[in-house]
Amino acid sequence: MRGSIRIRRAAPPAVLLVTALLLTALLGGCARGGGNGRTTTLTVGTFGVFGYQQAGLYAAYQRLHPEITIKESVIERNDVYYPQLLTHLAAGSGLADIQAVEVGGIHDVAAARGGLFEDLGHAPGVRRSAWLDWKWAQATAPDGRTIGLGTDIGPVALCYRKDYFRKAGLPTGREAVGRLWAGDWGRYLAAGRAYREHAPPGTVFTDSAAGLFNAVLHGYAERYYDRAGHPHFTDSPALRTSWDLAMRAVRDGLTARLKQFEKPWDQAYANGRFATVACPPWMLGYIKEKSGEAGRGVWDVAAAPRPANWGGSFLTVPRAGRHRAAAIALAVWLTAPEQQAALFAKQASIPSTPASYAMPKVAGAHNPYFGGAPTGRIFAAAARGVPTLVIGPDEQQIGSAFIDVGIPQAEQQGRSPAAAWAAAQREIHNAVDP
Repeated sequence: MRGSIRIRRAAPPAVLLVTALLLTALLGGCARGGGNGRTTTLTVGTFGVFGYQQAGLYAAYQRLHPEITIKESVIERNDVYYPQLLTHLAAGSGLADIQAVEVGGIHDVAAARGGLFEDLGHAPGVRRSAWLDWKWAQATAPDGRTIGLGTDIGPVALCYRKDYFRKAGLPTGREAVGRLWAGDWGRYLAAGRAYREHAPPGTVFTDSAAGLFNAVLHGYAERYYDRAGHPHFTDSPALRTSWDLAMRAVRDGLTARLKQFEKPWDQAYANGRFATVACPPWMLGYIKEKSGEAGRGVWDVAAAPRPANWGGSFLTVPRAGRHRAAAIALAVWLTAPEQQAALFAKQASIPSTPASYAMPKVAGAHNPYFGGAPTGRIFAAAARGVPTLVIGPDEQQIGSAFIDVGIPQAEQQGRSPAAAWAAAQREIHNAVDP
């Protein structure tokens, strides 16, 4: 008890010295890891901002496991990170104990290089049912081995400017806005044409044709490949539907003719150039950063016309890593529902574990920047309806041909949709071997 006093006789100096030395040794041993004088340093390789450091999850794990030290190595862009990962895998060296893999590369890693990774599907503490079925399937190789545990996902919503909608005579409440286009992306374009009639001066309906293209396309299971794994980018119904909607948006003057993630796009947020943008959860932080305080309370979030998933990642454990058992334990802990909920609370990363959705950190989440929108509920509802996407080996190259070559030729250069489509097809044939 605090405040209680016991009177003892002073110990002899020799006893005090021995006691001090023993205490110092014990504390030093604990600091180095469990009293055995050794620590295990686990390395985690990621791209962009996964948020584990920012959310305090590494620190929490190290408190639970004082024998573990975690060091994260971050490369900002996945288009730099992923080729380096493939190079290290081929060499069998230079790999982190845990390597993140983005959804666009997970099929290639699982199907062509699955034997280079631990099978996490049978790791202690892992239950397949803890993840969304379609997320689990994305990291499962043809032989049934699951080489990645799902982290975040990218269910698509639509972010919109309430002030602009009000001035254009459109509904402003998020439920009413969602009903404007519920079930059909064509209705989204119809809302855009209605907006155009009374748009505030200097504004357009949406940011880019590419953003619309991605949001529509990722709502279909078969996009660039069919279920048999064959390339499907010349006659895919999903691809054609998405392309045609994007081209209609360009033809009707509904886009700001911007290329996403480039400086003019960033400036357009700050200048309030457009009224809507397709927004997976990771886009919320981007909007907040680029729109600044001027956007607080005027941006809101509504459901998209159809469920879709744009983005998401996995944690894998390479077999060439130095500390595989410890790395597996950390990967399992980081991707457990409790940790995914904690990450959402800090980074707005939507969990791939449905049990997280009922947790207060997710179910009760409201984003104050976006008018108090119940983002946890909105994105969780979208996640449950996402189809299991068929992902092929050249997913990223094919997508880039449409996003970086085809669509800009129509939207920024004024070429016909047919000419832009042909340019995208040529780019694909030059980049990959169908």
